[in-house]
This record gives sequence, structure tokens and C-alpha cells, in this order.
Amino acid sequence: MAQPTATLRVVAGDAVLLLDRRVAADPERVWRAVSDPAELARWFPAAVEGELRVGGHLRFSFSDAPADAGDGGEGQVTEFDPPRVFGFLWSRDALRFEVAPDDAGSGTRFTLTHVAGGGALGRIAAARTAHGWDTCLAALEAHLEGRDPEAASEAPNGRLTAVERYVAEFGLDEGEAVATPDGFVVSFVRDIVWTPLDDAWAVLTGGESAEIGGVPPVGAVNEYVGAGPVTEADPPRVLEYTWTHEGEAAGTVRWELVHDPELGNRVEVTQTVPERLGAVLPTALAAWHTHLEQYFAAVHGDVRCPWPADRTEELRGRYAARLG
Repeated sequence: MAQPTATLRVVAGDAVLLLDRRVAADPERVWRAVSDPAELARWFPAAVEGELRVGGHLRFSFSDAPADAGDGGEGQVTEFDPPRVFGFLWSRDALRFEVAPDDAGSGTRFTLTHVAGGGALGRIAAARTAHGWDTCLAALEAHLEGRDPEAASEAPNGRLTAVERYVAEFGLDEGEAVATPDGFVVSFVRDIVWTPLDDAWAVLTGGESAEIGGVPPVGAVNEYVGAGPVTEADPPRVLEYTWTHEGEAAGTVRWELVHDPELGNRVEVTQTVPERLGAVLPTALAAWHTHLEQYFAAVHGDVRCPWPADRTEELRGRYAARLG
């Protein structure tokens, strides 16, 4: 039977992921699996060492982390109440495991709560974190049943599809139009997981050079926002160009690729819009929303052609209704 998927809430600005699982094993067996470091190694994403007592220091390490992800970090035990609750800090995040008899019948109810630090920037990674926990908890369930994890059976692009579903469900793909003294700024921020910036830049530019005064690379433009000359190019981090309306310069479009050693890598896209052109906001928001969907897929090896015009029109209507 399929297990429920993760849910997301925002509490005091931070993302809170909740994953609730029912497993056939008895609570004592589940407690060992989620608290004993040797058993954690069978399903938890990092190796855990340290003192299992409130206040105990913990160390985390990865065997196959991306080179720029840094080490696994450190933490501290915040709750330890065998055989029910194990809570701990992991770098800027807080995790809590709760084990209880399943009221619905035999077995155990296991609840994992993950409070992701980092505020708004921490929230943008919630989709890949949720999928990561789904994968880990599937491995936990397999371990409890004496099976090998079935990660190898995941369908092609299964991870991409799962993360995209969470992105949409959690609203992490939504852009905003912020009023400024001169008009508006259309803004999007999207997680690109740990994709190296050089690789993300290559997808953005399609291997083309970006020269100040030159034509922007085709991967950074779309037919809904007129493209003028490049005004800034700093590979692999910044690409900015003028955008045009009816042949005249109207503002700038700026792509930024950002590496954060704790939160992962992300892409930020902004477009400045003068007040007199406020009517273009729904189209601009829809265009960049669609563009980033295409870009995220391409960064993960799925190049989707042609451009989904129906999707852009659907989004334009949604943003128009939101903006009133």
C-alpha cells in the first residue's frame, strides 16, 4: 500500500516538513532502527556518531555527497526518550522522530518532523528534501521487512518527476511582482539541488558565449519578453540583459546562479518593469514560471521541446487573477 506523501507548513518563517508512516514492525523494533547509529546507517542519509543523550554532541558525514556540499555538519541531541522520541539538531535544521503503537491496528506509527532552517531560502529546497525523505523512509520500511532498498528500480526521471510534483504542491515555483518606487520587480527563486554552477551555466547558455553588448544566449530568453543586448556577464554566476517593449529598452532581466554550501544551489531570475508597463506583469510572470520549469528539467537531463505555450497561457490567466 502506498504511503502518504510529505506535507509542508511554514512556522515562524521556516519550512516544517511532516512525514507520517505506518509500518508493520513493532514499536521496539522501529525504535532501534531510528535511534541506533548502526541501524540508522541502513536508511538515514548520513552516518551519525555521538552521544545519545540530551545535550549529546552529534557528527554527521556523507559518503557520496557532491564535492561542493561540504562535510556532513554537526548537531546536538535535543530530546531522547526511549522508546518514543529522538530529537536532534543537524546544522541549522531540527529533526524529531516519534515512535508510537499504531492505533489503526498492529504495527507502529512513525512520524518524522523536519524543521528546515534558513527562512525563505531554506524553504525553496523543501521539494527535494521531501522526496529525499520519501526515499529514505522507503529504505527504512524495506530494512524493517528484511528487504534491500529498491532505489535501483526507480523509473527514468522518477526523481525529477517526484521533485517537480512537490515543487508544484508546495508552491515553490511561484513568482511575485514587487512594487518599487520606479515600477515593479518580477522575481523567481528556484532550487537546482546541488547541480554544479558550471553545469547549470552551460544549460542556461547552451554553450554560447555571453559578451557585453552582444545577443543573450538563446537559453536565457523567451519569446514573451523581448531581448536586448547583454549588460553584464560573469560566468558561471551572472547574466543580465536589457529587455525591450515595442523595440524600446524597458528594463533588465537578470539571471543569477548561487552556490550555498549549506542550502544547495539555486537560480534567481528578476525582471524590472516600469510602472507604465504594469499590464505586462501577468505575461512576464507566466513566461518566467514556464521558463524555469523548462530550465529545471533541462538541468536534470530532461530537455523538453517545444515550448509549452498552453502552459504559459494557463499561468498567465492565474497570475492575472492574482494581480487583479
